[in-house]
Amino acid sequence: MAEQHVGGGKPAEVSVEVGSSSEPSGAAARGGMSQEDCVAGIRSALKHPTVRFLKERMEKAGCQVWPRLIQAATCKSAGGYASREGVKVCCNHMQFQDEINQVIIHELIHAYDDCVSKNLDWKNCAHHACSEIRANHLSGDCHYKRELLRGFMKIRGHEQDCVKRRALMSVKNNPYCSEAAAKDAIEAVWDICYNDTRPFDRAP
Repeated sequence: MAEQHVGGGKPAEVSVEVGSSSEPSGAAARGGMSQEDCVAGIRSALKHPTVRFLKERMEKAGCQVWPRLIQAATCKSAGGYASREGVKVCCNHMQFQDEINQVIIHELIHAYDDCVSKNLDWKNCAHHACSEIRANHLSGDCHYKRELLRGFMKIRGHEQDCVKRRALMSVKNNPYCSEAAAKDAIEAVWDICYNDTRPFDRAP
């Protein structure tokens, strides 16, 4: 989006803070991480090669993302991204470092799309579907090992099925998209968005 672009200059460092909670405290008691461990996990994730790659590509594109905060929060899903608000990692859903890495990579792909795609409208089901397809495909969320841990045993075609399933879960939660509209949007943009691997040369 146009308001996300900034001029040149020295890239700002990423800052991490404890965000406000949308659920009662006690994440660690419910199986999630404590806020302290979660913040440490986020700082560790910023050193992950894919996170660093996305950071470099976004800075090169002039994206105003890194001056913003990555929030460690207690909330209803694993994580999220919102324009002008940045990335949120929901600590009460995190148990391992790999999960934090995946959430940040997934959400940074949304942030990349938000920055470089002119006129992206998150209220538009097709726009949202495209970014969800890309984020689930390019982040590694649908790697077969992760799918096995989720209880999905299909081998042939598992990755595309996973991308569609997870994209649908997200888009149908958009208040502007019914489940039927979400399904139609995913099918309509599937070919072009699944094969759009920017900023990677190919799907990691």
